[in-house]
Parts: sequence; structure tokens; C-alpha cells
Amino acid sequence: MSSKFESSVREIPHSQTSVYRCLSDLSHLERIRDRIPQDKIEDFSFDSDHIAIKAPMVGEIRLHIVDREEPKTIKFETEQSPLPFNFWIQLLPLTETSCKMKLTIKAELNPFIKGMVQKPLQEGIEKIADVLQMINYE
Repeated sequence: MSSKFESSVREIPHSQTSVYRCLSDLSHLERIRDRIPQDKIEDFSFDSDHIAIKAPMVGEIRLHIVDREEPKTIKFETEQSPLPFNFWIQLLPLTETSCKMKLTIKAELNPFIKGMVQKPLQEGIEKIADVLQMINYE
């Protein structure tokens, strides 16, 4: 059964183009490395198209970008994960200098697994949105 988890819509005080340019090349994540809580993530690596995170109790999760639709969508797929899923970032312009962002995770979950992962996934997607909202994209 397909399950979808969405972040709240966030307003970012930077243009859609600036945000897209930064997030569509994952090597720009270097600027947020210091914001990642070390107790939640043991290892964090990336290049322009891939990101790998090792977290306690979850293990390693590797994602790669499978689609870029400039300047509005960046889609990821899991390469390695205890639970395969798709993840995407949607960006919509508000003004010349601001945009809206929403994050979505879609996974095939049976009801038992969904019951176990629903709360951590929802909290996790909101935390990712928090970090992405705080980046200086200029």
C-alpha cells in the first residue's frame, strides 16, 4: 500500500531559482553540515547527485537524484535503505525574492510497518524542512 508523507509548506526568503540551483546540486550541502545533529546521524556524505546518511537503528540510507525539473522539482530515489522510498522537493515562486517549499516522501508500506514508521517519518520530514528553510541560498 502506497503511503505519502508531506512536510508543511515553508516560505523561504530566497528566489525559487536560487533555492533550486542550490538544492539540485547536492555538493552545496557542505554549507549545512554544521547544522546536522551529530547524535542523530553518524555519517553524512554527498556529491552532486547522491547523498548517504548513516543513522542509529536505521543503518545507511543512500539516495540519488532521478529527475530535475528546473526550477520547481527535484526527485530522489533510494539506492540503499531498509525501506525503499521516493522523496521530492517542490518549489513554487511567491515573489522575486521568496518561494514556497514542500517535501514529500512516498513509500510502499504494509499497515504494520506504516504504524511503526509513520510518526518518525513525519517528524523527520519536518526536521529536514526546518534545515532547508534556514539555509542562506544566495
